Amino acid sequence: MKNMTKNKNKVYTIIALAVIIGILAFLQSDTAEYSYQISILERSAIYAVVAVSMNLLTGFTGLFSLGQAGFMAIGAYIVAIFTIPVGSRASVYYVSGISPVIANVALPIPVALLLGGLAAAALAALIGIPVLRLKSDYLAIATLGFSEIIRAFIAAPMFDTVTNGSYGLKSIPGFPNIFAVFGLAALCIALMVLLINSSYGRVFKAIREDEVAAQSMGLNLFRYKELSFVISSFFTGIGGGMLAMFMRSIDSKTFQVALTYDLLLIVVLGGIGSVTGSVLGAFLVTSGRELLRFFDDPLTIAGVHIPLFRSGFRMVIFSILLMVVVLFYRRGIMGNNEFSWDGLFRLIRGIPDKLKKGRGKKAASKKGGAR
Repeated sequence: MKNMTKNKNKVYTIIALAVIIGILAFLQSDTAEYSYQISILERSAIYAVVAVSMNLLTGFTGLFSLGQAGFMAIGAYIVAIFTIPVGSRASVYYVSGISPVIANVALPIPVALLLGGLAAAALAALIGIPVLRLKSDYLAIATLGFSEIIRAFIAAPMFDTVTNGSYGLKSIPGFPNIFAVFGLAALCIALMVLLINSSYGRVFKAIREDEVAAQSMGLNLFRYKELSFVISSFFTGIGGGMLAMFMRSIDSKTFQVALTYDLLLIVVLGGIGSVTGSVLGAFLVTSGRELLRFFDDPLTIAGVHIPLFRSGFRMVIFSILLMVVVLFYRRGIMGNNEFSWDGLFRLIRGIPDKLKKGRGKKAASKKGGAR
């Protein structure tokens, strides 16, 4: 029976993957027509990578960090600096000039992405020595401060010949197609899932549940916290590099604190401690913001101007919708659970029963009122 269920689940998974690939192929077949939809999906996939890496630290290890924007900036700038075509660099660094050290250094995109992740991980290893000895809110404040320091260094005039300061970096090569974005995102998420399900992942969860108990078992808490922090930052750096390739131009303002808050929103909405929730949250939050954009346009009905419809109003609607979701799903959409076909089918089968119960309660209340 179990083998039959496993085989059915494999078939469902293959069908789902085929449908997803088919949709992506359809969109890719006419990039001019579906450029808007492609951009939403690509940004969602990139945010999914960073959200899962944030959840690895927050949801699975119990470390509350707000430094994601800074580590994304490191990965993004490493990728941008070393992948901008050598022939275009003079026009990009036209104000302050480019450092001769990097002027003629060009790396393949995969190598640059890997280097961006390693640079973010290396800095995380250094930062982690002092900050990981802090607890809860203090850790969040410290990592947030380091994130802002990273951004300040990027924008500092002394580094203009490398980062181009406030002018930012342009002419960054993009992804060849949507499959490259989704493929790389899937690879990163799959590697993190393997880590979570490994013996290291079980240690991370033990630290999250009870540090005292974990330490009494002989575990070196600092070592494993540092490992989780470094690995999370590595994938965050890769996510930053992917974002740079997606946007094609970046500056220090791209990686403000608001970006970290957006990622935290995705993790909380999807469910702290759920990889599936982080992926689902990334697509819902990113697409939700874009699909509500029509609220920013002025609306006139029968010659009457509706004052609510103006620039920025979509974020009000978006915030209200998020509040509604949080009220009904206080632990996030997925909680700390992962997606399974059995769970999905149970949910679908339970809908008629819930509707019947709702009707029964209404009928009972009407009878009670009649008495």
